[in-house]
Amino acid sequence: MPELGYHSRPILAPERATTMQLLIDYIPIIFFVAAYFYEDIYFATAVLMAVMPIVLIVQWLLTRKVSKIYLASTALVLVAGTITLVYRNPTFIYWKPTVLNWVLALVFLGSQWIGEKSIVRRMMDNAADLTDKQWLRLNLMWVAFFIAIGFVNIYVAYTFGEEFWVKFKLPGMLGLTFLFVIIQSIWLTLKMKKNEADAGESEA
Repeated sequence: MPELGYHSRPILAPERATTMQLLIDYIPIIFFVAAYFYEDIYFATAVLMAVMPIVLIVQWLLTRKVSKIYLASTALVLVAGTITLVYRNPTFIYWKPTVLNWVLALVFLGSQWIGEKSIVRRMMDNAADLTDKQWLRLNLMWVAFFIAIGFVNIYVAYTFGEEFWVKFKLPGMLGLTFLFVIIQSIWLTLKMKKNEADAGESEA
């Protein structure tokens, strides 16, 4: 990946980290989909509840770090999964991704007024030089994405049925997420080039 921006900072490094975390996040989904087609939604839910904490522990052992988003997702799966299994009602596990994404949207949006920096800026400030206005737009892009992906999840579940929803979870949701990351990368590259050019003109 090329290094762009002031002081030759690698602006795409955050995308690499994001991509790696996305792959980790989707490991339990692979088990969920396989378990569903092996038996049913309830067996798949039980498998998901078992796999997510294991991945969390492995992530901690390997990196001594834990993704807060993945931790929240694990906690939500354990709660929604337990209710699903107790009441034998898959509605709760259908809504889990939507609830998580909408909560994240609220957290990212609220971070613009709580604390000195938005969540996106805290994650990427060391790798990208953007104006305050651009950081705001980038954070809002993530808010919009979380809201949209939440709607997509529940729309697919209730419009196309359970089996299609399960099939869609891996290629569909992962594909949309990677598409967003690519769009963000392009946007960052364009803004960083513009900022670099503006800085060069002001120094001339």
